[in-house]
Amino acid sequence: MAETGVEKLKLMVVDDEPDNLDLLYRTFRRDFQVYKANHALGALEILDKVGEMAVIISDQRMPEMSGSEFFSRTVERFPDTIRILLTGFTDVEDLVDAINSGQVFKYITKPWNPERLRTLVEQATDTYRVVKKRTQELSRALRRESLFNAVTTAIRESLDYDSMLEKTVATIGQTFEATSCLLRPIEGDRLTPDIFSYHDPQCHVFDCAFDPSALIEKVLETRHYQLAEEIYDGNPCHHLVVPLSYQQHLLAVLALHQWGRDCPWQYEDIQLIAGVAEQAALALSQAKLYQRLQEKQQQIHTELEVARQIQYNLLRQSLPDIKGVKVQACCYPAREVGGDFFEVFVHPKGDLWLAVGDVSGKGVPAALFMASVISVLRRELSQEAPAEPNIIMQNLNHALSEDLISNNYFITLVLACYTPTTRELVYTNAGHIYPLLWSQQSGLAENPNYLKVRSVPLGILPKWQAQSGRLVLAPGDTLLLASDGITEAMVSNNLDSTIKTVSGVEPVDRSMLNQDGLWYLLQQEQKPLSLNHLVARIQADNHVQEDDQTILSLEIL
Repeated sequence: MAETGVEKLKLMVVDDEPDNLDLLYRTFRRDFQVYKANHALGALEILDKVGEMAVIISDQRMPEMSGSEFFSRTVERFPDTIRILLTGFTDVEDLVDAINSGQVFKYITKPWNPERLRTLVEQATDTYRVVKKRTQELSRALRRESLFNAVTTAIRESLDYDSMLEKTVATIGQTFEATSCLLRPIEGDRLTPDIFSYHDPQCHVFDCAFDPSALIEKVLETRHYQLAEEIYDGNPCHHLVVPLSYQQHLLAVLALHQWGRDCPWQYEDIQLIAGVAEQAALALSQAKLYQRLQEKQQQIHTELEVARQIQYNLLRQSLPDIKGVKVQACCYPAREVGGDFFEVFVHPKGDLWLAVGDVSGKGVPAALFMASVISVLRRELSQEAPAEPNIIMQNLNHALSEDLISNNYFITLVLACYTPTTRELVYTNAGHIYPLLWSQQSGLAENPNYLKVRSVPLGILPKWQAQSGRLVLAPGDTLLLASDGITEAMVSNNLDSTIKTVSGVEPVDRSMLNQDGLWYLLQQEQKPLSLNHLVARIQADNHVQEDDQTILSLEIL
């Protein structure tokens, strides 16, 4: 049972009989650091000085304090100690109480068998080792979990990547009682110029020669922690540099320094630091990815804002002032950029061209096709003698259909030409919702008047064909061209009836507006017609705009 190569465990024997005390001492002195006391109070004094014993063997019957009472006073301070009670046959009641209260591991009766006692003590030491090992493992696990929680909390509370690094280095430095601690991020296997550091506020040694450069270079080379020790100003200095790696990528190095302490970091501490570094590396990797994503999103947002401004500038910023007519138009993209557009073009010969179109889909692809169709349309309308609307539509399809078909896009478009001198309107429709004609002179009409000459959208067939519709407008007539973002908007079924809720005014019931609903709203509008007011009523019930919304009106005065 003798221990070789390791420190002997401590054992205490307590007995008021000198012969028994000496016998117990001689029995175990070769295998243990044995401490002896001839009464319980003396044993307590030894425990105060020496600390925890692996095993305590105590007699039950002693003056001043019994063995079981002595054990009861040591349980709280030394819960891992194994206690063996020497007792006579007359001490059964006290023995039962001691065992039931968990104070005694085993008991042995006097006179004892030396071999049985040795076997019992050997069992006790084995139990003690197991208990200590489990206790240490639990303590390490709790410490590890506590440190992980501290680092995780510090990271979670950080507002950005830099503050995360600052809190990480401070948390690790404080936890492991480092004199100072620094963290260097790595990009592309090279150290960045950024340095995040921590210094113990209780330590006033700021001029200590803590230069971890050599150790950091070694870590960059080996991807393994490095330890070093030196003497500075007569005091020991311990250095530890740990890599922070995630999925074979080195993200940073962490350097810790302890000054003025004789004991360096134990292997257990190094493993814990390495484990925390691994956990921190995972969080830092995610934070860096999130930071890059934010930067990318900001870049995309900036580019989209530029695209939005360019697209906005493509639309007419001012509408023509033509005698006898009034033109209004507005366009609201659902995103930064969209596929809806309108065009108002006055030809030098006096004709007024109107168009409202919608590219399928949303966002940047739709906006690019929208820019293309406006460009081609303006080229066609700028001819000295523009063709009929249906011929212009054929030309648009011819110019754009190859790109539209190959990318699975299409364009709905209504194009109209109004001649002020004759009040004739010629229009053509490529799959767009019907234009709406409303006359103020007729009052509330029973049925809406839709202009129903229509063909397929652009980009569906290689060759587009359709006839143009023709009609003559009269004073008081209003032509309304809208995109499906208007007619598919969700509105209250009874726009005049709402209920009060905790959050404010909410519609009683909602459904899609549709073209008939737009007709109904148009007839309710006050004169003169205000498109902004009409769109505001439609958008009032739409907390989230699902689609681009474009509307254009031509009023004959």
